[in-house]
Amino acid sequence: MSQAVTTPMDVRLMNATAALLVLVFAGLCVVAAGRYVVGLPLFRLQGISVEGDTNHNNAVTLRANVAPRVQGTFFTVNLQRVREAFEAVPWVRQAVVRREFPNRLRVELQEHQAVAYWGEQQLVNSHGEVFDANVDEVEQDKLPSLSGPDGQSALVLDMYRQIAPEMQRLDLPVAGLELTGRGSWRVQLESNAVVELGRGTQQEVMERVQRFTHTLTQVTARYGRTPQALESADLRHENGYAVKLQGVTTLAADATPRKK
Repeated sequence: MSQAVTTPMDVRLMNATAALLVLVFAGLCVVAAGRYVVGLPLFRLQGISVEGDTNHNNAVTLRANVAPRVQGTFFTVNLQRVREAFEAVPWVRQAVVRREFPNRLRVELQEHQAVAYWGEQQLVNSHGEVFDANVDEVEQDKLPSLSGPDGQSALVLDMYRQIAPEMQRLDLPVAGLELTGRGSWRVQLESNAVVELGRGTQQEVMERVQRFTHTLTQVTARYGRTPQALESADLRHENGYAVKLQGVTTLAADATPRKK
């Protein structure tokens, strides 16, 4: 009966080393081949297609501004950097960048939709985000002016969207809304009248606003006036509000002063 022949240790080591070298060589060949293919002229980026919102930035200008910052080939270009380059352009809120085989990029843009001013030099978009852009390029004739502490633009916009329709019930368009550093709300109407809303939760503030809008017509009628005669109002009272009309000052609904 024959016995199995045991391969000497040194032979096994040599075989293993040879196999490893073969694998390493094959890997290097694959890498080299990959680099060769990636570097072929076929895959050098030839252009960028721009789609989506381009109301404030035409495609030609966008490509001219971004192209110098695009490096690499179809396979190696950093899409994140390309996206950031497009989003650094004024009015661009979001850019989605995709590769288009074999040598192009396709970019879909979403622009900011300005709905209000934030301070004097910035704008607020429909998502409540503050962004920088040339305010002279705003297409709308009239936008409200909002202001408040840093990071509170979405809250201020949301409150404006609740207050403005209530004031419009009395034909008192809102020109601006301010949230002070102490958390107090102040409305400025297009007539330049100022309405102090005070502090509190959104629900508490809106309850005061609604009490005001639902009764102001009756209050002004007592003095032969209309709501458009309003010069100022103070809603920071427990059971009512104080108003100043053209030629008249009154305290409505037995208002009891409350702490500011």
